[in-house]
Amino acid sequence: MTESYFEIKNSTFSASRKNKVIDFNLKINEPGEIVCLLGPSGVGKTTILRSIAGLQKVESGEIFLKNKLISSSSLHVEPEKRNIALSFQDNSLFPHYNVIDNINFGLKRNPTSSTKISIDELLNILHINNLQNKFPHQISAGEAQRVSLARSLMSSPDLLLIDEPFSNIDHSLKGELQANIKKILKKKKITTIMVTHDSYEAFYMGDKCGIILNQKLEQYNTPYNIYHYPNSVGIVKFLNRGVLVDAKILDNETLENSDLGKIKGNIIKKFSKGSTVKLLLQPDDLKHDDKSDLKLEVIDRKFRGTEFIYIVKTKNDDLIPISVDSHHGHYHEIREEFGIKKPIFIDHLVCF
Repeated sequence: MTESYFEIKNSTFSASRKNKVIDFNLKINEPGEIVCLLGPSGVGKTTILRSIAGLQKVESGEIFLKNKLISSSSLHVEPEKRNIALSFQDNSLFPHYNVIDNINFGLKRNPTSSTKISIDELLNILHINNLQNKFPHQISAGEAQRVSLARSLMSSPDLLLIDEPFSNIDHSLKGELQANIKKILKKKKITTIMVTHDSYEAFYMGDKCGIILNQKLEQYNTPYNIYHYPNSVGIVKFLNRGVLVDAKILDNETLENSDLGKIKGNIIKKFSKGSTVKLLLQPDDLKHDDKSDLKLEVIDRKFRGTEFIYIVKTKNDDLIPISVDSHHGHYHEIREEFGIKKPIFIDHLVCF
């Protein structure tokens, strides 16, 4: 018997030979935690949600909710007996019910719950109060997603499963909805597992994130630790937030790159002196300095609102991203020289 609020132990989920996740382990200790699952399309994220909800059986392993076994190779609790709500990415509304009746259907699933949510509050924070009398075929895909989420929340589930909840939402509304939904999930302590393809979204919404690669849960940790301490080259490539460059270990806190020179910091993994490693450089690792004699050529520039990401090229043709505050005194054009602050110090040096 598990002592956590929710746990998946050594489970295999399978929708097809390719869409399969093997030996999956995940634990949620406290009610109200939000877990985000990321991974490439077709890796099996939605299959995991369907299995947790009871819509399909696990191939092996066990799933516990509130210290109760709900799935194993020999036991399968029916979906309607799990008090788990699943909000799909695609429209799953009842076509013969209008919006308000679809939402109220969630309330009927669990009328005695002590964590009821005000329907007026939901309508307002999800911006669907003007849709109450419309039917699913009369609203957009993004609106249908919000109505489906409202219905799931109204059921006051022990576990909420949401699949790409913001995929069809206008960018201008997405940030507000993310903040509103996160606030209500925390306020009502609704334990949630969310599938998303957007790492920025996952890092904002999730207390913990799990990245699924090559049929396994590659890393499960806090967003901060996944970003700053990725545990594999696969995670680095999936997040696409930095570049790997060759470096040589000089001592326990110093390495050297042929283009950048000596780099000091806390080397996370231990390597023997003289080892050649791949060093991860993320946009916020190197600092810009116009007066530095270490200069590299700018080959691209991306405006991100609060910052520019400059892509600079080394003599070895490594393309390194470097972030600069957008209020920096002047722009650097393509093919200009770009100074890098010396000595280079990076708080944690992630090497492979």
